[in-house]
Amino acid sequence: MTGNIRVRGIYATALTELFVDAGHEVVDASDPIRRRFDDEAFENSVPDVRVSTSADRQGVGASGDPDTVSDVCERLHDVGIDALAWADTTPPGSILDGEVTETLGGGAVVSLRTRDGSSEGYLPYGSIDARVETGDAVRVQVRESAAPWGDRRPEVSGELCVGGGLVALEPGSGTRVDVRDDEAARELAGMVDLLGLEPPEGWRAMWQPPALDADRGALESGLRRAAEAVEGLGSVLDGAAGNAANLVGALDDADAIRDEPLATPNAGVWVWFGRESRFGLDDRRRAVTATMPGHHRVKAGSSDASTGVDLAEALCAPDPDAAFPFGVVTDAFGPMVGDALRIDHGKPDGRCFSLGEGTVTDVTADGSVTVEREMTSGGTYDGLDVPRGPGDVAETSLKEGRWWYPTTYRGADGTVRGTYVNVCTPVEVFPDAARYVDLHVDVIKHADGRVERVDDTILDESVAAGHTAEKLAEKARSVASALEKAL
Repeated sequence: MTGNIRVRGIYATALTELFVDAGHEVVDASDPIRRRFDDEAFENSVPDVRVSTSADRQGVGASGDPDTVSDVCERLHDVGIDALAWADTTPPGSILDGEVTETLGGGAVVSLRTRDGSSEGYLPYGSIDARVETGDAVRVQVRESAAPWGDRRPEVSGELCVGGGLVALEPGSGTRVDVRDDEAARELAGMVDLLGLEPPEGWRAMWQPPALDADRGALESGLRRAAEAVEGLGSVLDGAAGNAANLVGALDDADAIRDEPLATPNAGVWVWFGRESRFGLDDRRRAVTATMPGHHRVKAGSSDASTGVDLAEALCAPDPDAAFPFGVVTDAFGPMVGDALRIDHGKPDGRCFSLGEGTVTDVTADGSVTVEREMTSGGTYDGLDVPRGPGDVAETSLKEGRWWYPTTYRGADGTVRGTYVNVCTPVEVFPDAARYVDLHVDVIKHADGRVERVDDTILDESVAAGHTAEKLAEKARSVASALEKAL
């Protein structure tokens, strides 16, 4: 199903080309996108789906009309073999019940009742009228979701807001223009008044910055769609005695908490891009404008690196057939010998956690980085069944783009205690962390030279659960078989 899509972030050019090629309409395009696609007429229409880069630049989130989100997810998932997608359990606009589990300096942590169980949200104190304490029951609306692999929580509010894009509606009366330019705000307010664009009774219209460049048809359509979104809350509003102002906020009784969302007007999805996917997006972008090899791979590393890519491409035409300049990138942005580097271990179900932070001991121009970590004593090494002793060191050899990496454990006297080879999506070594998604199956070389392959069953279960595509699982099994023979 085709629809209107708004795209923002470091992947915007490639994704705009992808969506336009698929028959979607890209709307409310940024100025750079308008310049690059000079043959396209991008309207300032209300989007059916919004696509934006995740806070850590590792992927994108999409939310909006369920049918269009489904098609967008399919397109994004097909970008590369290592693109992984997960449904968003807290898409923006959702109204959920929850319980305050922790109070922080600027807000509260809320355990939200979602269809798939419970998810944590962050409720700023300024977005709810009542004072909340641990154990309080609240009804909130999701303002901004968060990627499942990150450490941020979705942001929720105790105030109701419906719609978005050109215009949003909130309980109240009148009209507000939410732009910083006072003269432009007055002009838009006058236009809205002249056209007689009135919000539904009991609601206040809040016109957003994109409305400044929208024509009459788009303004009318935006308000109509926002009003339809209010109508879609009909049964929920009835449950609040018809008073929208009472729809969200603190609940008097914890027994009133509902175990499922009260309203989910939008669907949502999060997509993690691996290294091969980023290079696939490079090809998409290159069809539109000059693009250096590894454009998205570098931009995903840091905001400074992203700025450096823009500068390099503006100064000279990059050679599309050149190799990815790993040495140049690491010399400019890191990591360098002596730096601290995390190992971010993603999982096919969307989780991501750090295996710890080590010291970089070697970096080569061909993409190899060696990291050493001092191990704490006690317990045993996973898979090796060897006790961890005082003074043990783990040496991890990471190579950019490789589908596996080994970690060798040594005792304080240098004796090898075993090597664990992790099979994963192609490794990416960013300035502060090496990242990949673990593919479950691994190969172990014990200190006595015995080689063992483990966790094939867990990979099979991941495929059955829909977390790992069969094509990706086959690649993981192939890599593991090659490692068994090589070791």
